[in-house]
Amino acid sequence: MTRLHLSTALAVAIAGPALACEPDFTGVTLTVSTQNGPAIASALASAAESWEARTCGTVNVVEFPFGELYPKFLTAMSQQTGDFDVIGFVPAWLPDFAPFLSTMPAELQAGSDWEDIHPVYRERLMTWNGEIKSATMDGDMHLLNLRADLLDNPEEQAAFQEKYGYPLAAPETWQQYLDQAEFFTRPDQNLYGTAEAYKRGGQQFWYFFSHAAAYTNNPNYPGSMFFDPETMDAQINNPGWLRALEEYKKALDFNPPGALNNGSGDVRPLYAGGTVAMNVDWADSGVLRATEGGDAAENTVRTAMLPGSTEIWNAKTQAWDTFPEVVHSPFLAFGGWQLGVPADSANQEAAWDFVKEVTSPAVSGKAIVTANSGVNPYRFSHYENLDAWSSIFTPEEAQSYLGAQRASLDAPNVALDLRLPGFFSYTEVLEIELSKALAGEEEPQAALDNIAAEWNRLTDEFGRDTQLAAYRASVGLPPLEN
Repeated sequence: MTRLHLSTALAVAIAGPALACEPDFTGVTLTVSTQNGPAIASALASAAESWEARTCGTVNVVEFPFGELYPKFLTAMSQQTGDFDVIGFVPAWLPDFAPFLSTMPAELQAGSDWEDIHPVYRERLMTWNGEIKSATMDGDMHLLNLRADLLDNPEEQAAFQEKYGYPLAAPETWQQYLDQAEFFTRPDQNLYGTAEAYKRGGQQFWYFFSHAAAYTNNPNYPGSMFFDPETMDAQINNPGWLRALEEYKKALDFNPPGALNNGSGDVRPLYAGGTVAMNVDWADSGVLRATEGGDAAENTVRTAMLPGSTEIWNAKTQAWDTFPEVVHSPFLAFGGWQLGVPADSANQEAAWDFVKEVTSPAVSGKAIVTANSGVNPYRFSHYENLDAWSSIFTPEEAQSYLGAQRASLDAPNVALDLRLPGFFSYTEVLEIELSKALAGEEEPQAALDNIAAEWNRLTDEFGRDTQLAAYRASVGLPPLEN
């Protein structure tokens, strides 16, 4: 069958025979925009085919580079240009976008499809100021992607045990992660220990945050990872963040050459093709290795929660809290792509119906097993239906892949990404200073001090009380009593 015929068959399979337009959006053209593909844009284009077949409407998917999305969307919505009917964006931008987005229709906030969405996404990331302003179309968190062909090799296990004094297995702490990365770094074999993103503009700060969550997301002082939840003072230069930056930088020694130029898109194929023993990435890496890694990758995909720590900095006591067992603080980096309908859209009914199509169990269930779709699980049905994954994973791979994601979401100390008005401004200065520290142009503590000073200035500029209220809401804390 040709690609066109396959697409048509898929549309019919999902939407059913096109006997009528239901609902009838004949003559309606939706402008749907997100980052340039294939990730996410291809998933929207695929969903557009089934939506068009069902409703007789038309979808025009418009793509922009990731770095252009925030200003383009915010400018268009604030000036009420009506340019976009549906936008695909980052949860961190929701505080800035919420005033210009329509609220999800009540009928979409009920029923089995609604309850099927994991509550971390449904109740936390899709909500702002008590209203549902967006719909998750992709479940994102950082994970540790490993290789069974290395972990289960008896010779490797014996050599690792002899050198480090403990068994070779999925790292429980970041120090174990560095040990394992060092052990597998063998340039003469074109094998390196790990791969992470370090490139400015390549989503580097989310990788840094993943290290930091283990040392700063303290269950004894909830909400204090990024800012003090009582004063809104920046915490990014405390000892927990310093340890994270030093270890994130240390891992450069075990990355392939040129790692400072690697963004998240470069990290994935390094793991998929077997250049590295592991990587830190979203769940896309596992799918890519299973589908495009070749014969050598067969039944080798293994996935684990991010490493944790037995020590976590306490911003209130200004001391390290020690825990009897490793505390995992899996970081929901990025938080997954979301869809929103701008309030100035002239086609809101059709736009929300398209959002319903994209996020439906049937359509999203196909997207999550499609390589390079950029869509990762976020529904209970995505995690529980192992048969759906049989086209790409062995049972062992599927169990590991889905189990790590579900365990991350269900972890008592799960760490949510930063969501705050002015997110773009906060992360811009962060990337500038972080890049200097990684390149050796600035000492880590000095870089973090500069970031903290600028974050505090931005907080005062935006309004400290306003930012504090927004931050507390974003981390699930009640308003401070006067």
